[in-house]
Amino acid sequence: MNVSSTSDIEITLWRTWALTVTHEACEYTKQKFNAEKTGGDPVIPSPKLDTDLVMACDRLVDQLIKAYKNPIQTQIDIARYSKLISPKDMGHNEEREEKLLERCPPGHEGTKLVEIPTTILDASGAIIAWYLPDTLTDATQKEIWAASDLLAPMLEKSVKVDGNWQTNQGWFNPSSENDALTPGCINLSPAWFQQGHENQSDPEVSASLKGPSSEKILKAIVRPAAIATAALRVMHPEQYWAGLRAFTSLREKAESKELPKIHLQSANPESSRPFIDS
Repeated sequence: MNVSSTSDIEITLWRTWALTVTHEACEYTKQKFNAEKTGGDPVIPSPKLDTDLVMACDRLVDQLIKAYKNPIQTQIDIARYSKLISPKDMGHNEEREEKLLERCPPGHEGTKLVEIPTTILDASGAIIAWYLPDTLTDATQKEIWAASDLLAPMLEKSVKVDGNWQTNQGWFNPSSENDALTPGCINLSPAWFQQGHENQSDPEVSASLKGPSSEKILKAIVRPAAIATAALRVMHPEQYWAGLRAFTSLREKAESKELPKIHLQSANPESSRPFIDS
């Protein structure tokens, strides 16, 4: 089986923008996962994918298959629980949390230690969580560390004594010269919605991507973003395709209104990716 199609949803412009390789990696991962799950024919990766990316996708599929074959059943009704909560439930109201816990108990007693790839199922058998330890290859981990170094100056500036709940100094460990990563919280988004701004119809590039290192950062996280997106392709296919449609629309708007080219360079169909190191 050769990976070359764009599934049953027609999305154009693959040959001309940054998501091309990411999409090919995702389709390879999805088809290889299905083949190994059902005992189908071997899947041949696209020639657009380099060796390191193919190896990273193969490792991801191995862990996804192990997790899929190692389900843990719980009695929680996730559909009922989702109807009881609202966007205002942030987990900080203890009385509210106790009431939710009483109405929707976790469905198990005690604590279970999980050390191998696992899926957690609700009462209906739907997968509500994937646990995938040891999924990233050494090459991917090195790229993540390298990208983290580029983010260090912005992470350092993000933490403030009087910051909000995301950037308040009290939520982070003090930084020292021996730290491998700089504590902080930033958002990397090529299309940040300007909430609270009057007459702002077009999305803006997030502040963290407006600096001189923006293109270097996006290039540095291409492979890690592709791996995360490939996992999304298997776990939440509807969200994956919705993200691609959003980026197709974003590209068209960016070209027609001559918005910053940073809009077109992200390799991940999620509109925003927070980066937090504590």
